[in-house]
Amino acid sequence: MTSIEVLRPGLLTTVQDWPGRVGYWHVGVPPSGPMDDLSFRVGNRVLGNAEGAAGLECTKAGPALSFPDGARVCVTGAAAPVTLDGEPVPQWQSVPIPPGGVLDIGVVGGPGMRCYVLIAGGVGEAEYLGSTATFTLGCFGGHEGRALRTGDRLTVGDDPGPATARPARAGIDEQPAIGHRWQLAVTEGPHGAPEFFTRADMATIVGTDYTVHFNSDRTGVRLVGPKPQWARTDGGEAGLHPSNIHDNAYCVGTLDFTGDTPILLGPDGPSLGGFVCPVTVVRGDRWKLGQMAPGDTVRFVPVRADRAPSLGSIGADRRASMPLVISTSSDADDGVLTRFVGAEGTDVTVRRDGDGGVLVEYGPMVLDLAMRARVHVLYESLSASAVPGVTELTPGVRSLQVQFDPAVLGAPELVELLARTEESLPATDQLVVPSRTVSLPLSWDDPATHEAIQRYMHGVRADAPWCPWNIEFIRRINGLTDVQRVHDTVYDAQYLVLGLGDVYLGAPVATPLDPRHRLVTTKYNPARTWTPENAVGIGGAYLCIYGMEGPGGYQFVGRTTQVWNHRHPQDSRSFEPGTPWLLRYFDRISFYPVSAEELLDLRADMAAGRGSVDIADGTFSMPDYQRFLTLNADGIAEFRTQQAEAFTAERRAWDQAGEFAGQLAS
Repeated sequence: MTSIEVLRPGLLTTVQDWPGRVGYWHVGVPPSGPMDDLSFRVGNRVLGNAEGAAGLECTKAGPALSFPDGARVCVTGAAAPVTLDGEPVPQWQSVPIPPGGVLDIGVVGGPGMRCYVLIAGGVGEAEYLGSTATFTLGCFGGHEGRALRTGDRLTVGDDPGPATARPARAGIDEQPAIGHRWQLAVTEGPHGAPEFFTRADMATIVGTDYTVHFNSDRTGVRLVGPKPQWARTDGGEAGLHPSNIHDNAYCVGTLDFTGDTPILLGPDGPSLGGFVCPVTVVRGDRWKLGQMAPGDTVRFVPVRADRAPSLGSIGADRRASMPLVISTSSDADDGVLTRFVGAEGTDVTVRRDGDGGVLVEYGPMVLDLAMRARVHVLYESLSASAVPGVTELTPGVRSLQVQFDPAVLGAPELVELLARTEESLPATDQLVVPSRTVSLPLSWDDPATHEAIQRYMHGVRADAPWCPWNIEFIRRINGLTDVQRVHDTVYDAQYLVLGLGDVYLGAPVATPLDPRHRLVTTKYNPARTWTPENAVGIGGAYLCIYGMEGPGGYQFVGRTTQVWNHRHPQDSRSFEPGTPWLLRYFDRISFYPVSAEELLDLRADMAAGRGSVDIADGTFSMPDYQRFLTLNADGIAEFRTQQAEAFTAERRAWDQAGEFAGQLAS
């Protein structure tokens, strides 16, 4: 074992490994890992490490590192001045460092954004959920869950030793071409034309040079480009803007339209959300997201999924900034792989979700718990089958995302397997599943949410229809007489958890069991750049508890205690051992009122491992729920009529104000 001392940390230097944290997408844990995996893996190969061995990712300005015991290193990625004891040394080759030597990486002057320091033997850090990759927003992985600081000490594994069979320098054909103009190979889907975007929109997406916005990071690369025309007027129960959909799982590299703003989701991005995604960057081209700098231009090039650059390769077919060994024609199927009628007579749509994923959707685009039950039965069946090549299964409101390794399982074989599995599933109208009742404190209209709204108004958009008070907007768009009705509805409701990881880390997307409690809103456009941890909001017909600080778009009603706590003790009464997420699918959440001051004390106790929440075991029965809906059909219909009238009136006001025409968008 050798060690490294951090003399200067650089702007943002973190420990990463590849492929990162796999297997937890369904609870909102992103993979993290190097944003430019190509440069990272090449550096490890040069040193004789395993390609995924832990190393350092440096953003824009690199660190100064002391090696008391000496080492071998390879610096890759974007060009930056690199010196060893004050003397220049090259990138892309193995560099021996004598005991006491100091490696200094300067500023990435451009093009590119990130360089990588790989060390023979790999950086030694404890794994968290199977990986040493740092997820700074979640405060876990890497070195104490954060970027490096001056004075930090890292350990390094045993040097595998230089071998004549291994090149001391990466070949030119292995080094990525980094520039200011990028072409990204993309596949169509999952949300294309003509259902979500117009044909003209899709032509614009693949025929326009977008510009990288300065507000980009590892969660996503924000782009500046033309506003879509949209193929529909709104998202219905999912929200007032046409970009809004019922929450489904995302892919890393997907082009996510949060309102009218396009964002390429990065390795620290969210796993679940309610916005449309017209194209997805193929896995072999995602390294380019890590080198895109503000002001760079981006062009999307449609390709056939089966011609996409292989993620497994780090050779010539992945290195260039222009797609080389790939077709420049798309699959020309609007991202829809197949449609068929399921065993219960339900329409099933299988959409392409990149070159390594599919999205299985049930029924029409409405909120129907019977469809969520069908998703659950499919999820349980595939989980039990442990299909070789399937890497992630992530349920949404009316969909199941299946991520797979194309080297093991081809998309046609997967689609055929899904159709066969659907035919064999048990009936969902008799479904009874475990369903705990979870009682959580709620600080109504909490001061932290006011701060987030003020930040949004000062830094993003001051003239949004939901500002300056989200609760008043919720009242108005639902046709309620006063804000007290909003308050009473939220506290009276029992929310059924349909998905986890909605904006990260076990955050639930939940809907009231009683449709008369379903307050429907729209999401922020553009989204917030900051949301307080455990804020509670409503977007579309859904409630979310934010698992951590980060971006967001739901309308605030208050704040609660932690739904994710990776520091909880093993004997915690609320969190199961080894499980940092509190909630499960089909849990029923209810809230009780506390003051803002009381909530701060409860949050402190929970963070310290002393706190707990009340949880009672139970079941959710689809037959019983269907009987409830039948018995209360008249009251439900009356509420929905009132709600629809208010929703229509709000939309008309937006039209008159130029909201949809983009006159107020920023």
